Amino acid sequence: MEQHTLVLIKPDGLKRSLTGNILTRLSETKLAIVGAKVVAVSEELAEKHYAHLKDKPFFKEVIRYIKGELHGKQYQRVMALVYSGSNAIQKVRKIAGSTNPEKAKPTTIRGAYGRITTRGTYENVVHCSGNPEEAEKEIKLWFEPKEIVYKLYPTKEITVRNSKRLVWK
Repeated sequence: MEQHTLVLIKPDGLKRSLTGNILTRLSETKLAIVGAKVVAVSEELAEKHYAHLKDKPFFKEVIRYIKGELHGKQYQRVMALVYSGSNAIQKVRKIAGSTNPEKAKPTTIRGAYGRITTRGTYENVVHCSGNPEEAEKEIKLWFEPKEIVYKLYPTKEITVRNSKRLVWK
């Protein structure tokens, strides 16, 4: 089944220069990268991405983590990627491993590179979508239609200050 999934290489992955290692591991999936960019994560974007955790006691810490506030000014960014292909979500999640780095198999990305800080923060170096609905929501949150090499979802044209552009429906 053709699927699309969002992958974020988080600030700790960038700070520790793991981007190449992570991309090499993800290439084992034989999926196509159809969107990629480096993003300075705003408070608004972080809160929308983690909206499902809003009522958790660790919500603010997760927001600070994804924004890179725990890693120094030059690491306040993530690399956002969209992978596409047969069973993309399952393939990426299998290579990524368990969210908890201590429970992830050592052969997975999180098992090899993740850690839990002394503050109890899971620094698991990557995020990947959990299901098709979550993937669509996340891809539309992190990417505009023109940033993806082909049309994944329906679009519409709107006029913004006398300028037309494509946005997600």
